[in-house]
Amino acid sequence: MLQHFSEKLPVSRWQRDLSDSTVLRNLGVAVGHSMLALEESVKGLSKLGLEKDRIDDDLENNWEVLAEAVQTVMRRHGVKWAYEELGKLMRGGATREDLCKFIKDLKISPEAKRQLLEMTPANYTGRAAEAAAKWSAGATSMRRG
Repeated sequence: MLQHFSEKLPVSRWQRDLSDSTVLRNLGVAVGHSMLALEESVKGLSKLGLEKDRIDDDLENNWEVLAEAVQTVMRRHGVKWAYEELGKLMRGGATREDLCKFIKDLKISPEAKRQLLEMTPANYTGRAAEAAAKWSAGATSMRRG
C-alpha cells in the first residue's frame, strides 16, 4: 500500500487529480499494518534463542575464519603469492595446528607471528568495531542534522 501511495500521490498532485484524497484516507490503514508487522516481528524475534555451545563449536571447527587476517599480514610483509599460498592451506578446511604451522613458517616479523598465533576464530573480529563506530557516528550526526 505504501508503495502505491508513494507512486500515486506525487503524480496526482502534479496533475491536479482529486483522487489523492481517497489515497490519503487509507494512509492510516497502511501505517497500522506496518505497526502490526513490526510488533509481530519483535514478538517472533524474542522467541529465538542463542545456542552458545553450537556457535563455539562452529568457530572452533572453522579456522578458515582467520584467512583474511593472515593474508592481510602476509601482504603487509611483502609475502609473494599470499592469496595462493594461503588458499592451498585453506581449501578443504584447516585445523588450528595446520594454521599455526603455516604461520610459524612465514617469513614475517616475530611480532606479527605472535599476533597471528594469538588469534582464534572466536576472538577475531577484523575491523568490525571500527566499522560499527564509524556507522554509529554517521547515524548520530544524521539524527542531529
